[in-house]
Amino acid sequence: MLQNIRVVLVNTSHPGNIGGAARAMKNMGLSRLVLVQPRDFPSAEAVARAAGAVDILDNACIVNSLEEALGGCGLVLGTSARNRHIPWPLLDPRECAAACIEQVEQAGEVALVFGREDSGLSNDELQRCHFHVHIPSDPEFSSLNLAAAVQVLTYEVRMAWLAAQGQPTKMAKLETHAEQGSLPVTADELERFYAHMESTLVQIGFHDPENPRHLMPRLRRLYGRNNISKLEMNILRGILTETQKAARGEVYKRRDN
Repeated sequence: MLQNIRVVLVNTSHPGNIGGAARAMKNMGLSRLVLVQPRDFPSAEAVARAAGAVDILDNACIVNSLEEALGGCGLVLGTSARNRHIPWPLLDPRECAAACIEQVEQAGEVALVFGREDSGLSNDELQRCHFHVHIPSDPEFSSLNLAAAVQVLTYEVRMAWLAAQGQPTKMAKLETHAEQGSLPVTADELERFYAHMESTLVQIGFHDPENPRHLMPRLRRLYGRNNISKLEMNILRGILTETQKAARGEVYKRRDN
C-alpha cells in the first residue's frame, strides 16, 4: 500500500533537504519521491544527507509542474504553516495519515505535497489540494525544516499503516545477550532460587525459620507472578551471592575485632 503514496517537493532550494526528506521516507517505508523543478539536483550534498537512502534519490521523478506531479492521484494533501484567506478543509498529521491509508486501501494514489523552504506552497498550489495539513508546532517557533516536516507526516503514515495491518507499533525489548536469556525460568530453577533466597535471608538475620511469619510463601507469590526470565534469574542469584559474601565479611570483621 505504501508504494501508492508519493512525496512531492516543490521548488526545493537546498539539496540537503532533498536528501534529508529521502532519508525520512526510507525510514518510514515510503519510496516514491517527486521533485517539481528542484533548484539544485542531482547533488552530492543530497546524497550525503540521504545517509543510505540513495535509491530514493536515484529513482526520484523530476517534473516541471505540480500538475504533472499529481497525475493519477485521488487524494492530494498539501502542507501549510500559515492561515490563508480562503478557508480550506484542514487536517492534523494524524488525520492526514488516516486519510492516506483509507485511500490506498482502495488502491488509490496519494500525494503529500511540501512547498518551498522560505515560502511554502502558493495559494494556487494549495487550491490543487483536497486537504491542507498543519503540523501543530509551537506558535512561538513554528517554522519546521522541510525534511523534519516530511519526517513528521511519514511517521504518522507509517503508524496508521501498521495499525491497519494489525502489526505492533513497538518491538519487544530484547536484552543484548542471546535470546536464550529471555526465556522464562523453569520450575526447578525457581525452586533453587527460593532455597538460595531463604538461606541468604537467614544469614543476614532477616528471616527466622523458627518464626517465619509466612515470609517465604509471600515471597514465592511475589516472584511467581512476575514471569522471571533466565537472564533476570541470573541477576537475582548474583545479588544473593554477593549479599552472602558481604554478610560473611561482616562476621569475619567482628571476629577479628
